[in-house]
Amino acid sequence: MQEFKTLSILIPVYNELKTIIPVLELVSQAPSAGLAKELIVVDDGSTDGTREILKELDGSKYGAKIYFHEKNQGKGAALRTGQGYATGEIIIIQDADMEYSPQEYPDLLKPILEGRADVVYGSRLTGAKVARAFHFTHYIGNKVLSLLTNVLYNSTLTDMETCYKVFRADIFKRIVIKSNRFEFEPEITAKVLKQGVRFYELPISYYGRDYSEGKKITWIDGFHAIWALVKYRFSD
Repeated sequence: MQEFKTLSILIPVYNELKTIIPVLELVSQAPSAGLAKELIVVDDGSTDGTREILKELDGSKYGAKIYFHEKNQGKGAALRTGQGYATGEIIIIQDADMEYSPQEYPDLLKPILEGRADVVYGSRLTGAKVARAFHFTHYIGNKVLSLLTNVLYNSTLTDMETCYKVFRADIFKRIVIKSNRFEFEPEITAKVLKQGVRFYELPISYYGRDYSEGKKITWIDGFHAIWALVKYRFSD
């Protein structure tokens, strides 16, 4: 069985002035099933003061490695940058918006550490854990995208668009990320499923926020996601 020593936590950030410090606090203090934590923060051209806060941080305060894009490119571009700097044997994606709880890392890591899984997704839609009520349109959108994923890739996912995606690093690193924006989610899912890996899903809590609280994804991103799912089914 592969030995796992370090968990790389990729944190893409764009205009999260109110939440970036609380997220870094939570992540740095979160349990990690005995793994050392490597925090990799990529600021994607923030303009609300987030960038200045990150520049002022002592590099050792949260043990974070911080990188900057000169202009906003999108979540996929930020994760592509983070992918290049990650050195851990396991990689998890952590949004900087306080919608997800780092306290759930041990549950997400367990199937990989036990040698049962190569990839683990945390699902917000099982009803097994606390979740803020979705907008109905968001709920339907997620259902449609997950259904399309399952039809195209012969899978049984309930929440393809979830933030909490955990990978063995060798699997994540072999993927060439082409998407710059939120269509990263279907792209990475498609390319992982096409590898035929051991793919698990488990329930997570979800403390979603509204647009008035800073939520960024829109219905337009849903159409991009549909196109990405179809495109990557037939090409790389």
